[in-house]
Amino acid sequence: MKDFLQAIQFTDAKLLQEIEHFANIKHLQKDNVLIHVGDSILFIPIVLKGSIRIIRENEDGSEVFLYHLYPGQTCAMSITCCQVLQKSMIKAIAEDDLTLAMIPVEQTADWQKYPEWKAYVNRNYQERFAELLHVIDLIAFNHMDKQLLHYLKERCKALHTTHLEITHQEIAIELHTQREAISRLLRTMEQKGYVKLGRNMITILD
Repeated sequence: MKDFLQAIQFTDAKLLQEIEHFANIKHLQKDNVLIHVGDSILFIPIVLKGSIRIIRENEDGSEVFLYHLYPGQTCAMSITCCQVLQKSMIKAIAEDDLTLAMIPVEQTADWQKYPEWKAYVNRNYQERFAELLHVIDLIAFNHMDKQLLHYLKERCKALHTTHLEITHQEIAIELHTQREAISRLLRTMEQKGYVKLGRNMITILD
């Protein structure tokens, strides 16, 4: 629970007491899936250590990367699904080794009486909405090279590194495009000095 207090920094003694009583601590290894599309949401996940990669996946398995969740953050989409009794519309993957506080959904409705919890939920809505708008802007108003560079930088940021072990096919899947297009863009980005390419390795230079 110490990790929770450091990540969230709530001060309301009664709220903290309820969190300590109801939260379940969960550990996931890198690349494990926390939530699949279509899952019933029974817990609200709050990141304590590590990060979560949020992916939008449609019925035929096509994927689009949305954003990351970092310590102290939760998934606003999970909260929304809980409120309207809707199944998950996203896939959540452990970007690296992950520690979570899992809050039972039935408990979160009662916590709206705490101003700190209500402010926390509203702040997460605002932050995730801003991130979604940024992704939409990248897709709608920019060329794929900017979307690709954003994706690479976000993955490196989440892993606290400049070296990303990943295949061109894996990138293509999460950016919903063809592997050949990703390979061509990466070669162009290498020529411009943005990245350095290796075998299943991409290093961010800029």
